[in-house]
Formats: sequence, C-alpha cells, structure tokens
Amino acid sequence: MIERKLATKEDSIAFAYEIAPLLKKGDILALYGKLGAGKTFFTQYLCKKLGVNEYVNSPSYVLMNEYLSGDFPIFHLDLYRIKSEEEVLELGLYEIFDSGITIIEWPEIGEDFLPEKTISLKFFYDGDGRRVEVYGLDSFKVKTGI
Repeated sequence: MIERKLATKEDSIAFAYEIAPLLKKGDILALYGKLGAGKTFFTQYLCKKLGVNEYVNSPSYVLMNEYLSGDFPIFHLDLYRIKSEEEVLELGLYEIFDSGITIIEWPEIGEDFLPEKTISLKFFYDGDGRRVEVYGLDSFKVKTGI
C-alpha cells in the first residue's frame, strides 16, 4: 500500500500526473471514497495528463463516459446508482477492460467482477485534508520513491 497526503488541489493534480505515465492499455482503476473525497477531481487531471482534451465530468447519471481524444480510450464509470450485480454485467465491463483504461468510481457493487490486477485508490477526506491509499500499483513506489 502506498499512502499520499493531498493537502491542496495542487497535491491532487501532481499525484494524478505522477500516476498517469505508469498506466497502460488494459489497466483498471477502482476509486473509493465518500462524496467530496476527490475521486472525480483526480480523474479529471489523470485524463488530462493522458491526453484527453474533452471535458471530464462525473458519469453519475449516464453511468459511463467514454473519452477517445487521449493516448488511448478511457472509460469512466460511476456505479453509485447501480442496485444489483446484474446491472453491472449489463454495462458490458468485460468488453471494455482490454480496450483502454477503465476508471470506476463507487466500484463496491461490482467488486466481484473486477480482475485481480485492478488498481484500487481509496480517497479520504476528514475535514482537515485529503489523503489517498493506493493498492496494486507497486511500480509507483519504485518509480517515484515514495
């Protein structure tokens, strides 16, 4: 596990910019955290660093946004409103996993369908500041020295 304090917006942006070059086609990121913890903000800057020139927003109501203007396709999902595992399967996750990078906010309902190689980012906000715990991205520790 890697932990990083995100005291400012600039810290969150820098964190996204550090992770982006380590990602490759087929990577899956599961973003955990309460409302306001920084999941979508992180995703906006991660996508920007990956070459997306479109506006990146939360897919809460459409369930999935697809960004094709970057280095490779990015699929940004939000499973908050999904009520059953059957609904998760109907999204066709297995068809997109290898096609680009998949970013899933509120992944809890779909955890059983995520591959073992999934990178989990757990965002926390306690009123005094934010922090993130990263699981499954060991190369990040080696490459950045944190």
